[in-house]
Amino acid sequence: MQIRLGVGRDSGCERDLEKGLVQPSTPGALSEPPSSPHPSRPVLVFSNSSKSLLGSNSGKALVVSNSGKALVVSNSGKALVVSNSSKSLVLSNSGKRIDQLGKKKYVKQVTGRHNDTELHLAARRGDLAAVQQFLGEIDAQMVGSEFDEEVAEIRSAIVNEVNELGETVLFIAAEQGHLGIVEELLPYMTEEGISLKNQVGFDALHIAANQGQKAIVQVLLDYDPGLSKTVGQANATPLVSAATRGHTAVVKELLSKDPSLLDVSKSNGKNALHLAARQGHVDIVKTLLDRGPQLARRTDKKGQTALHMAVKGVSSKVVRLIVERDPAIVMLPDKFGNTALHVATRKKRVEIVNELLLVRYTNVNALTRDHKTSLDIAEGLPYSEEITTIKENLTQYGAVRANELNQPRDELRNTVTEIKKDVHTQLEQARKTNQSVSGIAKELRKLHREGINNATNSVTVVASLFATVAFAAIFTLPGGDLDSGEAVVSFSVSFKIFFIFNALSLFTSLAVVLVQITLVRGETKTERRVVEVINKLMWLASVCTTVAFISSAYIVVGRRNIWAAILVTVIGGVIMAGVLGTMTYYVVKSKKFRRVRKREKMSRTGTIYSSRHSESDSEVNRIYAL
Repeated sequence: MQIRLGVGRDSGCERDLEKGLVQPSTPGALSEPPSSPHPSRPVLVFSNSSKSLLGSNSGKALVVSNSGKALVVSNSGKALVVSNSSKSLVLSNSGKRIDQLGKKKYVKQVTGRHNDTELHLAARRGDLAAVQQFLGEIDAQMVGSEFDEEVAEIRSAIVNEVNELGETVLFIAAEQGHLGIVEELLPYMTEEGISLKNQVGFDALHIAANQGQKAIVQVLLDYDPGLSKTVGQANATPLVSAATRGHTAVVKELLSKDPSLLDVSKSNGKNALHLAARQGHVDIVKTLLDRGPQLARRTDKKGQTALHMAVKGVSSKVVRLIVERDPAIVMLPDKFGNTALHVATRKKRVEIVNELLLVRYTNVNALTRDHKTSLDIAEGLPYSEEITTIKENLTQYGAVRANELNQPRDELRNTVTEIKKDVHTQLEQARKTNQSVSGIAKELRKLHREGINNATNSVTVVASLFATVAFAAIFTLPGGDLDSGEAVVSFSVSFKIFFIFNALSLFTSLAVVLVQITLVRGETKTERRVVEVINKLMWLASVCTTVAFISSAYIVVGRRNIWAAILVTVIGGVIMAGVLGTMTYYVVKSKKFRRVRKREKMSRTGTIYSSRHSESDSEVNRIYAL
């Protein structure tokens, strides 16, 4: 059952507040209206309290209050407040509203064509006073009230309410450029409300940037810098929208707050520079290139740079600006092989074609994927004055048809294929050569190891022989010995020299034999170093044996044949000095040569390469140091 309230009398009749009709009624009676197509629960509140609050989602709501304050919030189809209080407030989305302050009146709510609220309409016409008055009436209900929190929530809900297009009051104010209303609404906006998007995908900042409202953009960014990261349809940022529409001041403001917006592209890969260049906005292109010179070479999903987009437009100044920053960009093709000159020719942009032809990096005979030059593209277009001019300009700069080129694309492709085959063959030969060289190096190392082993074996035999001779010489003294075993000529200088050098020869030879017995085979480098040392010891043993022999010659021949001892001394000294001197010369020369060669290799090929090869060279050439 539904409840209908009749308030006020007129000639014994009761006024229907829903329909504005006058019907006979009994005073103070409640009548039952016809049933509604949408049945709902009735709500009826009578209060004599100091304060009263009613919130209802019913089809109808009624408050009769003698309180000091009264508040009704209703989403119902109809709402009624009857109050003798000093203050009263009705907030409703209903189709009809009655507010009675000492007298009865019938008010119909005003709505826009998109179900706009009164705040939406005030913001749309830029009525700041109406917005302030509306918000002030809500604030007036919060003075010492127990329902301040509820009223604040209601105010926030009203300010953040959207119409059928998903637009908040802030969105409409930002779109229309009403800065005062935006500043008035911002304190009451929620985080969700300020970033709420309409059906098109724009939020308040995005629509302000799109409309070129710099002051509003600045206010919104100061309030919430994170709004610059929001995106609309196709991942378009506010910077992209502002650059597309040519709002230079807005672009500078956005970049000053968030320079990282330069790197954000739309879902098709186009960034702000692509779109600004396409529309011919010179100032914006200059601003973007100053902030990010690398943007000129950024490509979209079609492989197009900002220059490709610029030549599609009509501004030769934008083309000149981009080319001056990066002249080589004229040779960058898209994924279809089209350079900027191809695109400008296809779009019949005479001034832009002339601008591109002045760049020294422009290849007037560059081929597209379809094997066409710019002249081929121009000849394939319908006849017009622009096409005639473009063909003349291209011809002046040496443009020819694709089939007139000295090296057609097929021949070039064949040449590249042959080069690839030759390179592959050379690489294969190099691999085989490396294998052969590696095998040769292994054989050389094997031979070198065998040579070292032979040398060590020979040295061992010779050292043993030296030790045997030296040991035997001490028991077969030159000149004989006495019965006591003392040498007959022990008092002579020759015998003393013989004894000392014979002992040195013996001990040196024994040391060499001891080292050779102890040395573990297998380490080529270690064996080579040991052989170098023991060879020098064998030199010493040879010299000592020679001196011992010469000194014993003076004892054996006696004074009568002293000339024979002198002759032996001269012959032995010359032979030993000549051999040792020659060997020393070649050893020193070899080491010096290797040192110079190593320094040259290090200066040419680097330390790693030279160290690797010097090691292999040393394994072969150090034979002189043995």
